[in-house]
Amino acid sequence: MANTREPILHPVPILSLRPTQMTVGMREVKEKRKRLREYWKEHKSKKKQGEFLGRHTIPVVLGPDKCNYVVDHHHLARALHDEGIEDILVTVIGDLTMVERDAFWGVMDNKRWAYPYDAKGERRHFKDLPKSIADLKDDPFRSLAGELRRSGGFAKDTTPFSEFLWADFLRRQISRESVEANFAKAMEKSLALARSKQAVYL
Repeated sequence: MANTREPILHPVPILSLRPTQMTVGMREVKEKRKRLREYWKEHKSKKKQGEFLGRHTIPVVLGPDKCNYVVDHHHLARALHDEGIEDILVTVIGDLTMVERDAFWGVMDNKRWAYPYDAKGERRHFKDLPKSIADLKDDPFRSLAGELRRSGGFAKDTTPFSEFLWADFLRRQISRESVEANFAKAMEKSLALARSKQAVYL
C-alpha cells in the first residue's frame, strides 16, 4: 500500500477524529494553544485562519468503520479543539477500510500507527484508547520529552512515537512529582540524562 499523503479537502468534525494514542503532554498542548491565539489575534480574517488550517492538516488512517484514526499531530488536534475549532482538514496516509474489524488494530500496531501506552508507560488494550481527542490524558513526561527535543537534547526523528520513547526513558529516571513540582529543574536533569551513556540506545 502506498503511503502517499492525499489531502481530503472537505472538513471533518474534530470530535469525530479517533486517537491512536492515550496521552499527550498537556503543557505542550497549552503552548500550542498560546501560539494559536497569537496567530488568530494577528490574522483575524477567516481566510487567514482557513489558510493556517489548510497548512496544518491532520494525518489519518481510514478504518473499516470509515472513521478517521489520527496517526500524528494529536497535540495540535487537541489544542485546536480546546481553542474552539470544530472542523479540521485531514490527510489520508492509509486506507484500511477493507481490513476486517478484528484485524484492524493488529495492522495499525504492525505499521506503528498506534501507541496504546498509558500515562505510566504501561501498554493497554486497544479498546482502552480514547474515543475522542477531548479524552486524551496528560503525561507530563511527554511534555518533558517535547521540551527536551526543542532544547537540543535530541534531534527530531521520523520514527513514529519517538518522543514517547524519550518520555519512557525519562519516566524511569525522574519522579512524576518532581516534574510537576519544578519543570525547569526536571529539564536540567533531562538534558544531563540525554548526554549520558544510559541514553545511547535512543
